[in-house]
Amino acid sequence: MEIKNEAILVMDFGGQYTQLIARRVRECNVYCEIKSYKITADEIREKGYKGIIFTGGPNSAYDANGPKCDPKLFELGIPVLGICYGAQLMAETLGGKVIGIEENREYGKTEIEVNPSSLMFHNAQPKNICWMSHTDRIEEVPHGFKITAISKDCPVAAMEDIQRNFFAVQFHPEVQHTVEGPLYLRNFLYNACGCTADWKMDSFVSDTIAYLKEKIGDKKVLCALSGGVDSSVAALLVHKAVGKQLTCIFVDHGLLRKDEGDQVESVFKEQFDMNLIRVNAQDRFLTKLAGVSEPERKRKIIGEEFIRVFEEESQKLGKMEYLCQGTIYPDVVESGVGESAVIKSHHNVGGLPEDVGFEGIIEPLRDLFKDEVRKAGLELGIPEFLVYRQPFPGPGLAIRIMGDITQEKLEILKDADAIMREEFANNGLDREVNQYFAVMTGIKSVGVMGDGRTYDNTIALRAVTTSDFMTADWARIPYDVLEKISNRIINEVKNVNRVVYDITSKPPATIEWE
Repeated sequence: MEIKNEAILVMDFGGQYTQLIARRVRECNVYCEIKSYKITADEIREKGYKGIIFTGGPNSAYDANGPKCDPKLFELGIPVLGICYGAQLMAETLGGKVIGIEENREYGKTEIEVNPSSLMFHNAQPKNICWMSHTDRIEEVPHGFKITAISKDCPVAAMEDIQRNFFAVQFHPEVQHTVEGPLYLRNFLYNACGCTADWKMDSFVSDTIAYLKEKIGDKKVLCALSGGVDSSVAALLVHKAVGKQLTCIFVDHGLLRKDEGDQVESVFKEQFDMNLIRVNAQDRFLTKLAGVSEPERKRKIIGEEFIRVFEEESQKLGKMEYLCQGTIYPDVVESGVGESAVIKSHHNVGGLPEDVGFEGIIEPLRDLFKDEVRKAGLELGIPEFLVYRQPFPGPGLAIRIMGDITQEKLEILKDADAIMREEFANNGLDREVNQYFAVMTGIKSVGVMGDGRTYDNTIALRAVTTSDFMTADWARIPYDVLEKISNRIINEVKNVNRVVYDITSKPPATIEWE
């Protein structure tokens, strides 16, 4: 779907912050896409990129077996910014020298001193804090370059060749610990690359609707609607384009949060007048899950049963030419588009199965990150409570109940989780904390309620802060808020006598408990 006027190439050398770099560029209202470092200069020229950003990576630029870019790209006349490994690779490729550091390696927050006359550091403070993470450094800059920033232990914290529009920074401007990182990136994007900041969600929404209307024509589209932000925004974009030609199937497996099924049905049937079929399959799923405790078996059962229900319902509708999916850009990247390790193979990435029976797949969000999807959702008029719904796993509450799943456990967890979410909203934490939920631990303990002894369930509360969900820190929730949540759960939810708070970061733990 080619509706972008200008684009930046983020060339992936296997760095852990590759997606974060791309997100920061998008936040500057500049479209970018991630490609492997193996992309050729001819392909870059053909694509018409306005600029190139080399990412970091775990290798050494002087290692003959390390990843190298096509050296001809430096002859294209396109501005290039190298970050960390990308900076060292630029230096090594263009005639400089990179060496390993035995002592005084730099990790974490580091003060740098910059040259404000540099294009990269225009309007920047002369001294500021940045984030370093390297065991090699640039010892000699290539011909034509000048040093534009230094630190105590790094003689080349940044360099530039203004004549050729080549820039390099040893630190990471994309992470939040680099105080003026957004300014440095804007200077490169606007001043070096000449980008006009035309990547905005209002134009994306209108352009996408027009594109979908033309592509789909008078054909019919089927969508599996979960009520999550991705599938909701994708479905509504298609609905805005072709109206009643879209049919959404909402499989309610009974493992959703409290009242969520009713909320989804109300919004999309009543507010947007969409063709929505709700399949209430709670009993069917609970029967299949009876007695199953092992987390992966739960996931497999739920996934397979979901497909069966969806197939059964779709067969009742007759011929459908297109399948709409809520694939987003991280799904594509994590499935191996860049050079970073494949994190997981997403079921909705990689092409259309031969026997699926559709002419094609509609993926209107394939170019967007999650925060951009939310902005698109707001542009479309989706209520904020759906747009900013907490991340929710496909298996739902099944993997927030330790052990086997019963109707009683589901009701306890739904009520406890609803109280937690309500109190977070009441105290303004619902946007500050990136993910939070309750867990049915499967542990029973002794308690005293009234004048009697109890032996009842333990609920765990989990809340984390994170920018990318690859790492996460436990959220420092005020004690009075935790106290209020605990008191309400104990008093309002039957068969719970203890509430605990999870203070484990990721790693070593995962965000979810199963």
